[in-house]
Amino acid sequence: MNTSLTPTPPATDNSAAAPAPVAAGAAPTSARALLKQLQTQFPAFRDCLPLSIGIDKQILAQLPEIDRKLMRAALGIHTGSQRYLRVMEKAKVRVNLDGSEGAEVTDVHRKHAKDVLQERFKKEAERKKAERDAAAAEEANRRRQEKLEQLTAKFSRKG
Repeated sequence: MNTSLTPTPPATDNSAAAPAPVAAGAAPTSARALLKQLQTQFPAFRDCLPLSIGIDKQILAQLPEIDRKLMRAALGIHTGSQRYLRVMEKAKVRVNLDGSEGAEVTDVHRKHAKDVLQERFKKEAERKKAERDAAAAEEANRRRQEKLEQLTAKFSRKG
């Protein structure tokens, strides 16, 4: 029974909030929490090194209690991050979970990372341009409306 004066919050999966540190032996409940755990346990994740193909099997061998779907989601977040893709763009060798060198990073994988980054930057530039264009159109509309009001006031038959 909890006899402290501070209430204990109910355990919920709130992935939008920052994940709480995961205690050793406790299985994380969100992909972000699992990723934080992997980053604290393994230098390859912490340093954002190019991961060996099949790293999921290495993770499951060391952490059999984690959920496979959760692990795949965490790996997707990690390998889709801009930081990881930037490293992959220039990487020569992949790294195993224990930090040892794995297979070579192929030109195809380097090109894929570069293409994904370019596509993201292009979409972001298009989004910003659309925002600027919308703001400019809104400003032009506001000025037009202001001029119409001035003309209406000038030529109205009041007085």
